[in-house]
Amino acid sequence: MIWFLYLDESGDLGFDFINKRPSSVLTVTILLVKGTENNRALINAVKKTIKRKLDPRKRRQGTIIELKGESTSLDVKKYFLQQLVGVSFELFCVTLNKRQISNKLTDEKHRIYNFMARLALVQVPFEDDVTRVELIIDKSKNKAQMQEFNSYFLSHLEGKLDPKIPLDIQHRVSNQEYGLQAADMFFGGVFRKHGRADTEWFSLFKEKVRYDMKYP
Repeated sequence: MIWFLYLDESGDLGFDFINKRPSSVLTVTILLVKGTENNRALINAVKKTIKRKLDPRKRRQGTIIELKGESTSLDVKKYFLQQLVGVSFELFCVTLNKRQISNKLTDEKHRIYNFMARLALVQVPFEDDVTRVELIIDKSKNKAQMQEFNSYFLSHLEGKLDPKIPLDIQHRVSNQEYGLQAADMFFGGVFRKHGRADTEWFSLFKEKVRYDMKYP
């Protein structure tokens, strides 16, 4: 069985709380979907929600339509969740309290992101039925950072996966990857829970959350 892991973050990597207004937390989350049928159903749920609720026909030609966890209304989120009834998926979340991070580390933001992503990834319980792993992340890094990310995660996954199991890491643009859009809908809910004490959306899908840690 192919496992699809969608990895992304909510919040930002800004740490200047004096001169700017960065988010107080950064949430890194993995959306795990087991099997091509469940993944296809997840993608179709995004497509159907966009078509029926965002009404792209009334928008200017050439406008890119995508689901975003931060800007999508709660009613649309509820509709999206309804389309996922019967679809198996799980969420693994780690939220960074940015004010607790040493100033020495704030200049190495990609290292912080990689560390947070690893904390979420190690919680995924790989099982005997997995035959291939597709790790898909939002394409927000430069070439060198992508190579570092890939190497970093390969080294940590080698101890969890049978070496015969293929592992593919893909960096994709969210407006072209419906799975990442689905992930963003849930990630935003986890972020709002920890960053703004707003659990209205989170409470509707919390039974899908297998791990939810705030660090440090």
